Amino acid sequence: MPGIHAAGDDGECVLNFLMRDAGWVLKEKKTGMKFEQRTYRRAFKQDRLVGFQVIVKETDLHVQAEKNLYELTLELVLEYRGYLEAFIRQHPDFATAMIPWLYNQPAPNIVQAMISAALSAHVGPMAAVAGAVAESVGTALLAHSSEVIIENGGDIFMKVNRPALVGVYAGRSPLSMKIGLRLPARGTSFGVCTSSGTVGHSISFGSADAVCVISSSCSLADAAATAIGNQVNSVLDIGPAIDWGCKIAGVEGILIVKDDKIGAWGDLEVAPLSSRSG
Repeated sequence: MPGIHAAGDDGECVLNFLMRDAGWVLKEKKTGMKFEQRTYRRAFKQDRLVGFQVIVKETDLHVQAEKNLYELTLELVLEYRGYLEAFIRQHPDFATAMIPWLYNQPAPNIVQAMISAALSAHVGPMAAVAGAVAESVGTALLAHSSEVIIENGGDIFMKVNRPALVGVYAGRSPLSMKIGLRLPARGTSFGVCTSSGTVGHSISFGSADAVCVISSSCSLADAAATAIGNQVNSVLDIGPAIDWGCKIAGVEGILIVKDDKIGAWGDLEVAPLSSRSG
């Protein structure tokens, strides 16, 4: 069964996420479809949660919840995109800044989250946009479903009641889909976000195959993954990049994949992927 499914007596979920556009996507395991396509979503189905897709302009969410919340999710996407679009019309440099963007006036919560995440990670606020949208929508959906997973262009907002195993796709690295992150069940939501300098079209000043960041803030995880990824241009940069990234307040775990080497830090467990999750 694709996506999330019970995988053993321990009740662990296996979340087959692959990186798309320097991020993650849910993988349909049996069809052999190409990673860059999203047709896997048409077949996505599992027993515990209901999956559905919401597309508004550039925003393309795959959502899983205890029931179909399509209409509500669409309303929320339009609402939060509306806040962002209106703010950018008034402050166009917000959308192009490559360094933290300081603003001391009232602003929508989603804008404030992006500004705060960018300031913490020392990047521009748009480095947090996908995580911020997923987090804003996901937080609102938790009033209607005790479990919610949102994948937005490669960044994941999660609130699940079982441990989860997340497979890491790292482009041409020989470690791609050979390792995963085993994440414990939490009572609160969190973000799992990735940046890559070798996969997709997202801006990165580094060449890491994958930089994954875990944080209770999905916005911060998104911005921090970009910032840490900017530090990695060779395997020799893995250690210094982790040393730099672990100092970002709010970052709970880091995984870096470059060629055939990995580095990890924090509240995560790197686990080999078995055939049950591949």
